[in-house]
Amino acid sequence: MSEKVASVEQIVSARIPTRWGEFQLCLYQNDLDDKEHLAFVFGDIAGQENVLVRVHSECFTGDVLGSNRCDCGEQLEYSLCKIANYGQGMLIYLRQEGRGIGLSEKLRAYNLQDSGLDTVEANLALGHQADLRDYSVAAAILENLGVRSIQLLTNNPSKIEDLTERNIIVNQRVSIQPTVNVENFEYLRTKVDRMQHLLSIPEEVNEKTTPKDAGC
Repeated sequence: MSEKVASVEQIVSARIPTRWGEFQLCLYQNDLDDKEHLAFVFGDIAGQENVLVRVHSECFTGDVLGSNRCDCGEQLEYSLCKIANYGQGMLIYLRQEGRGIGLSEKLRAYNLQDSGLDTVEANLALGHQADLRDYSVAAAILENLGVRSIQLLTNNPSKIEDLTERNIIVNQRVSIQPTVNVENFEYLRTKVDRMQHLLSIPEEVNEKTTPKDAGC
């Protein structure tokens, strides 16, 4: 876990109607970086236990462009749908693109992956750690919004460990099963084999499939 401890300040919030229902978008500044991190809140969560939470790191290619190289966009939409159906919850959107290396380096890593490296090897070849993400801001946002304990939408046990060490009570992990296709198969396999993500991945995939709609 990072030694960092973040202090956050909510600058503004606004009502955002979506196809899943009405959320409140809260924008935060912090004392660790110059990025504006976000909380997308559904329902009344202040002082509540077992709030359904997704801590989502920015992925422009997946979240915005719908790239099939990863499962990020699918996780984002699934989480929003799940939170709305649950009736209460929050998605924290952290501006740490490419596991923290930034968009330009992530695109360079993509080129290395196309030459045969996996996602971990590509990051290391560029002089980065396998995963530079930090969840101190997420913990501070949860505290700022008065959340007492959470159910965390994640396949990443390290995220649970990090938040727990920051005194966030994680009562349950809620899994997100991705759509596997030939473009993201090796990416997902690397998550399982090298980063200990809790996923069910087939031994092989032969046909390209289109990611499913974000049903939940």
